[in-house]
Amino acid sequence: MEEHSGHGLKRNLVLSILLNFTITLAEVIGGILSGSLALLGDSLHNFSDSMSLLASYFAIKIGERKANEKYTFGYKRAEILVAFINSSVLFGVSLFLVVEAYRRFKNPQPIDTGIMLPVALIGLIANLLSVLLLHSHAHGLNVRSAYLHLLSDTLSSVAVVLGGLLILFYGVNWVDPLVTVLIALYILREAYEVLRESIEVLMEASPELDLGAIKAEIESIPGVKNAHHFHAWRIGENGVHFECHVEVDDMPISEAQRIIDEVEKRLRKYGITHVTVQLEVNRCEGKEVICGKG
Repeated sequence: MEEHSGHGLKRNLVLSILLNFTITLAEVIGGILSGSLALLGDSLHNFSDSMSLLASYFAIKIGERKANEKYTFGYKRAEILVAFINSSVLFGVSLFLVVEAYRRFKNPQPIDTGIMLPVALIGLIANLLSVLLLHSHAHGLNVRSAYLHLLSDTLSSVAVVLGGLLILFYGVNWVDPLVTVLIALYILREAYEVLRESIEVLMEASPELDLGAIKAEIESIPGVKNAHHFHAWRIGENGVHFECHVEVDDMPISEAQRIIDEVEKRLRKYGITHVTVQLEVNRCEGKEVICGKG
């Protein structure tokens, strides 16, 4: 059942990617021909969706590859690299859109709504189809993030359509750069969050863990005297690795193994997927949770 679900997810991702790349191309051409900066801005949002979906697809494919002697952690960070590059580019392009919108405010340009509106409506319909394709699969963080991008882009397409109607019926061309600024600001916010999180993963920043609670949890295990020198980091989107020193009395290896197994078992509830425990007897002078030395 899970295998069929995985095939269905990859198929729907591919269809959504094709839809969004098609929308992007259509909106770029439509934006240039109609003179609508808002349509061009929405095309960038659709492009970000396409890249997000593409990253999700490759993350699933790459995640199926096994670790090897060169990449002992596997290939989990491929999606993080894609996210970093994608968000960095979007950040720069969004700032460019804001500058262009300011110029349009100062020198309004005529908008051909006969081209703008049909293209915007096609984009809206295609976005809705993409949302429906991924709705039943939006439970994992990887796909869910791409799904939320599609939902936000659907709202962006609605804004472009409404802007086109206002221009058509009321001739208020300043609505076009206004919608552009709103879309650009939204993309900036989304790009910033993705950029920040991808940098944290690449810099091996600790995920959000209650280290005090983890320390108390480990020290409540019979035979454990102290737990210290914690290190926690993320390999990819979901893989959280954790290592620590655990002080015990001198004991047989079989008893030591029991403690290690119990630590691993208890830390699963904190979302930790891989645990390395270094047992020691009266070794470390400092018993801090975070070691001050490199």
